[in-house]
Amino acid sequence: MSPRIIPDVPGPGQESAWDYPRPPRIEPSTERVRIVLGGEVILDTTDSLRVLETSHPPVYYVRQSAFVPGALEPAAGSSFCEFKGAADYLTVRGGGKEAEGAAWSYPQPASGFEVLADRVAVYPGRMDYCEVDGERVRAQPGRFYGGWITSRVVGPFKGDPGTMDW
Repeated sequence: MSPRIIPDVPGPGQESAWDYPRPPRIEPSTERVRIVLGGEVILDTTDSLRVLETSHPPVYYVRQSAFVPGALEPAAGSSFCEFKGAADYLTVRGGGKEAEGAAWSYPQPASGFEVLADRVAVYPGRMDYCEVDGERVRAQPGRFYGGWITSRVVGPFKGDPGTMDW
């Protein structure tokens, strides 16, 4: 960690993004995850995986089958994660609204991340809102990042101006 980065001190019931590992760790979660787009609940599940990586808020991966029918469709574009492999993008639809490339998945994840194969992650800032256990999520700063910030996790988080070299 760079000497100029001073992690926030977690309070009771909180965790620090600076205690997350690199490469990332995957952990199951039974928190209630809800996603709303166009005023419609397009996902409501208690079956998710949290991907935890140093300096990033958790990214929640949910089963594709947990979305309402028609909410996900392949989109143009792809990216590559040095840990998880090649990602494909998805357009998210709900309530007459469309968010192109607002979700991603790893159809053939790299070794160690196979559990993500049938899962999807969503950029929370591209939805009307996302919730974890009833708390509205704040989107991780930066255009590329898809972390879900709740009161449970403290930073600072990668994505703000001046953090690209973290």
